[in-house]
Amino acid sequence: MFELNIIIDFLNKRHDHEAALAVYDACVKKELAGYVSSHEITTLSYFLEKEKYDRKKRNKIISNLLDNLGVLTANEEILRKSLTSEVEDYEDAVIDELALHEGIDYIITRNLKDFKKSKNTIYTAREMMDVLI
Repeated sequence: MFELNIIIDFLNKRHDHEAALAVYDACVKKELAGYVSSHEITTLSYFLEKEKYDRKKRNKIISNLLDNLGVLTANEEILRKSLTSEVEDYEDAVIDELALHEGIDYIITRNLKDFKKSKNTIYTAREMMDVLI
């Protein structure tokens, strides 16, 4: 499961974007089943608009993600469990609870400190590449 910063990293060539893109590319090639939460797609749209991406380019980026990643949606139970999660950031807690609920193997993030109390296995994109090799 991709945490939003990993997607933004490869789109904007930020921190360790090569590894982030390589993990995404493994999903495109169907070597890895990748997922993203639905709320991260809407948050990504907000960031793309804020960074002055025009509607056509924004829609192309989102369509590409939807073509290559499964989309998971948190229900009320997951949202409530996230309120008492040991993961302090609520958005990250929702991702953590959603991944656990859906049986996701890994969460990929560059924000390891925010997920240090996660119930899931957490990797950076670089660490995920080492797992894949």
